[in-house]
Amino acid sequence: MHPNDPRLNSFIPVERDSHFPIQNLPFGMFTTPANYAPRAGVAIGSQILDLAVLEQAKLLEVVPGERVFNRATLNAFIERGPELWSRARAAISDLLRHDNPRLRDDAALRARAFVPAIAARMLMPISVPGYTDFYSSKEHATNVGSMFRDAKHALLPNWLHLPIAYNGRASSVVVSGTPVLRPNGQTRGSDQRAPVFGPSAKLDFELETAFIVGAGNELGEPVPIGRAASHVFGMVLMNDWSARDIQQWEYIPLGPFNSKSFATSISPWIVTMEALQPFRVAGPPQDPSPLSYLETSGAQAYDIRLEASLAPAGKPATTICRTNLRYLYWSIAQQLAHHTVSGCNLRVGDLMGSGTISGPTPDSLGSLLELTWNGSRPIKLDDGSERCFLEDDDEVIITGYAQAKDHRVGFGEVRGRVVAARAV
Repeated sequence: MHPNDPRLNSFIPVERDSHFPIQNLPFGMFTTPANYAPRAGVAIGSQILDLAVLEQAKLLEVVPGERVFNRATLNAFIERGPELWSRARAAISDLLRHDNPRLRDDAALRARAFVPAIAARMLMPISVPGYTDFYSSKEHATNVGSMFRDAKHALLPNWLHLPIAYNGRASSVVVSGTPVLRPNGQTRGSDQRAPVFGPSAKLDFELETAFIVGAGNELGEPVPIGRAASHVFGMVLMNDWSARDIQQWEYIPLGPFNSKSFATSISPWIVTMEALQPFRVAGPPQDPSPLSYLETSGAQAYDIRLEASLAPAGKPATTICRTNLRYLYWSIAQQLAHHTVSGCNLRVGDLMGSGTISGPTPDSLGSLLELTWNGSRPIKLDDGSERCFLEDDDEVIITGYAQAKDHRVGFGEVRGRVVAARAV
């Protein structure tokens, strides 16, 4: 039975609204108070299955004679390629089946192999050698263009012809739960003649997803769009924190720099592209048709529901955005094909952000920049307070899942709390 089969059930109890049924099995890295050694696991219900324990017990041997799940990151596993990813997921799925007694009936092994997720500390799942952030939501690009130019010229002439992106800072990619320090930088208001230095007053979130490169390419060898899917291991949720006032002053002529480089948060669980396969749908129509190296056919988008919440210190969270990955104009395959068409070589673990994912309705805008129209229309939170941009001690929580008839394939969440800027 294929690991995606909706008839599958695990002997581990899984609530109907859990993000982590047996049809998902996302990969992550964790430690526990009883064992500080980083190791790989998969999420199943409210538990983590320790893959290093399964390897040690000879129940899981994805690379004959070698252990890959007791490393500091998942890179050693991911670099083995799509055939091994699929084989490992199938073997783990089989061990978790309700009708397989091998792990189910071994009480001593189960006690070592399962960890309550609440007791684990999640780590960065991968080592990120490079990070690229795309700008692939037509709604987001149109809103930002309308805001800073005019509605008639919202999209620049190149936007409908290629996936726009910039190279970000891999060193500041952090795992969910890592505090986010408010950045200092230069800003210049419209009423100021000279720039000033200080903490950003327009700190923002960006609701995004990102894909993980699982197979690289040689320098000078583009990846054809028909083979792009085989180079992608899985996806995470992402918050590309942005200092809008710093960005507005620095981005011409070369784009974001200090306004983006201070932090990018990702969720700890990587959902494999194989697990997401049942949720592929048609993306938005592309007009004009892209050039031949970007031409695709069939369902290239994914029906993944996404939402962002904002929680002031000590107060309940308010959902401020609901959107969907299917709105993304440029697909993952198109992003990867365009990234490499120049001959750029990608490496295992490279992180490729989608860019802010906004939809067509006022509540589907994936940033405060859009939700408040650059601060001119404050949003009201459930506690009665208002926000134009993020305040110190605010926490942003992004979550997302794909919904099947009887289960969800989800990502969990990515969280980050804003910490006051350091004095300089």
